[in-house]
Amino acid sequence: MRFKIHQQDTYSRGQLLIRSLFGWFYILIPHTILLAIFGLWMGILHFLSFWVILFTGTFPRSWFDYHVKMIRWDLRLQAVIFNLSDEYPPFGLDAEFPQIEFDVEYPENISRGDVLVRALFGIFYIALPHAFLLLFRMIATQILVFFSWWAVLFTGEFPRSWFDFIVGTLRWSTRLNCYLYLMTHEYPPFTGRELASDNA
Repeated sequence: MRFKIHQQDTYSRGQLLIRSLFGWFYILIPHTILLAIFGLWMGILHFLSFWVILFTGTFPRSWFDYHVKMIRWDLRLQAVIFNLSDEYPPFGLDAEFPQIEFDVEYPENISRGDVLVRALFGIFYIALPHAFLLLFRMIATQILVFFSWWAVLFTGEFPRSWFDFIVGTLRWSTRLNCYLYLMTHEYPPFTGRELASDNA
């Protein structure tokens, strides 16, 4: 999985204030509604892809690409909501947002046994341990989002270590989602750091 969010050199205090006061109206609500609608189709495709993989060992390419595009869209929204970007997140599955790089290599073959094990026991060895740790990580992330808001307001800069931690949280949760969506063989590591294999 390739995942990177590029940090801006400076951030706009004006956009920060407008986004904080009115962002729910012109960013969060329209994007959330559309993501929910498109997400219904993604849920159907995920259900169908499980059975297709179980019987054929392959993930239909167009369905896989749809999953990737949906995750990209969601990441654009999260990056703006967490104030990692001043750019307005564009709508649509094919929209471009150069500040974010995300892609997943298409798996030509997927182990049917692995998929079956994930379906039967994934709650125990995937969801629960990651969700437990991500809960605490997300709390820390929200605290940093709060403090970084003030840092940007007074300095126009986003502290680099805080930026990296927040991006790491998004990277960790995205790796987990890709594994749960059957998009990758690799069990997600318990870290938000960028790994050498991410750029392989």
